[in-house]
Amino acid sequence: MMISGAIPPINSVYSSAVSAGKPVVAGASESGSAGPSSEQDQASSVRKSTGAPGNVQALDEAQLRELTELKARDREVRAHEAAHKAVGGQHAGAISYDYQRGPDGARYAVGGEVSIDISPVQGDPKATIEKMRVVRAAAMAPAEPSSQDRAVAAEATQIMLQAQTDLYRQASDTYQSVSKMNDSDTKSGRSSSHSVMA
Repeated sequence: MMISGAIPPINSVYSSAVSAGKPVVAGASESGSAGPSSEQDQASSVRKSTGAPGNVQALDEAQLRELTELKARDREVRAHEAAHKAVGGQHAGAISYDYQRGPDGARYAVGGEVSIDISPVQGDPKATIEKMRVVRAAAMAPAEPSSQDRAVAAEATQIMLQAQTDLYRQASDTYQSVSKMNDSDTKSGRSSSHSVMA
């Protein structure tokens, strides 16, 4: 079973790039980033970090501000999804990103997702418990987990609790079986010693 969700946009500029209904542990923190203080500094910063194909000097102040926000969002999304992937290990799928083209012509990640398998391990509650611990940790790995991340963690916790109940039930059934065998052996021993005395 897979979890679905979406990356929340930081503002309306990014809303068109948000994906929904895909298998994911998703989300990036919703925080802005203060850019350089002047238009010239912003243009210089953009040229250094993006190597973008467009002519940055031809951008107006609003476009430079948008570019600074896109760059900040790109960093946040990549860090957020990398945290899910690193902790999820074998239970996490590949990272995929949603991109938006900036005014400089370069593409920036504005959303992302990592699929994560939260299906229980059939017939093995102990393995299920261990798997759900990893899934829960992966969902909560980013510095600022999204609401979707928290929902995945909560679902993993429910599956883990069910597996713990199943494990307890298995242990209880085993104990009862052993107890019945011991009672049977004891009765059989009494019966045979009674017949010897007769």
